[in-house]
Amino acid sequence: MERSVLYFIIALEISQGITRQQTTAFQTIMASRKVIELFYDVVSPYSWLGFEVLCRYRNVWNIDLKLCPAFLGGVMKGSGNKPPGLIPNKFLYMGTDLSRLAEYFAVPLSFPNDPDETMFRKGSLAAMRFITAVGERYGADEPSVERVSREIWMRVWCRDEDITLPASLSEATLKAGLPAREVEELLQLAASEKIKDKLKSVTQEALDYGAFGFPLIVCHVDGKREMFFGSDRFELMAHCIGDYPGIITQFVYRHIVTFIRGEKWLGPQPIKLTAKV
Repeated sequence: MERSVLYFIIALEISQGITRQQTTAFQTIMASRKVIELFYDVVSPYSWLGFEVLCRYRNVWNIDLKLCPAFLGGVMKGSGNKPPGLIPNKFLYMGTDLSRLAEYFAVPLSFPNDPDETMFRKGSLAAMRFITAVGERYGADEPSVERVSREIWMRVWCRDEDITLPASLSEATLKAGLPAREVEELLQLAASEKIKDKLKSVTQEALDYGAFGFPLIVCHVDGKREMFFGSDRFELMAHCIGDYPGIITQFVYRHIVTFIRGEKWLGPQPIKLTAKV
C-alpha cells in the first residue's frame, strides 16, 4: 500500500476513533488489486493507444497490469473478422480518427507512407514472436516487455521503419535499453518452436475470451471477467472495476468511503510522465 494512504488511515484512527479491525479490513481491500490483461499486437495503432493509457494508470488505479502480446492476424482469422483497412470507408475514417486520438492521448502516432504494405504485406508476426521471446526471457511482468513493445510501436507507427527484419528488431531492443550481448539470444529464442507455440497459445486465449480484434482488455474483478474492446472504453472500465464490497459502508466513515469507492477516469494523462513515450 502507498505510504501516504497508510498515514491517512493512521491519522483517521487517531482523530475519528476507527478501530484496528476496521483499519485491517480497509488495508485488505486496498491490497486486493484488480488484474487487467491487455492483449495487443504492434500492427494495431489502437492497441498502442490503449497500451500507453493503461501503463499510465497502473500506478493510479488499484490494478496489476498484465501485458499479453498476441497475433492479431490469428484473431482476425479465428473470429472471422475483417481488418478495417480492407473496407474503404473505414480506412478513410481511420486516418482522421487516429490523428485526433494521437493528439488527445499524447502518443506520437502517425500513418506510415504505405499502410497496406505495413499492416498486410509485411505484418507483425516476427515482431510479436520477438516480444513474446522478451517476455519469456525476462518475465512477462518485467519492464522489458513494455519498453520493447513501445520502441517497436515507435518504429512502425511513428518513424515508419521496418519491424520485420532481425536488424530492425535488434535496433529496437537496444533503444529499449536491453543489453547488446542478449540481442542474438532473443532473436534465436524468437525463432524457436517454444515461442511460436506460446504466441499461438496467447492468441487462442484471446479468442477464448471472445476477441475479434485488438486491443482486448480483460478485467478480473471479484472472480468475474469484464471484457472491453478498443481504446475508448476507459471511463466505463473505471466504473466496472471500481466498486468495492458494500460491507465497507457499514463501518467506515463517509469520507473514507469516498476515498476508496470506485476508480476514476482522469483523462489520458492522469499523471504526466508516468509512462514516457
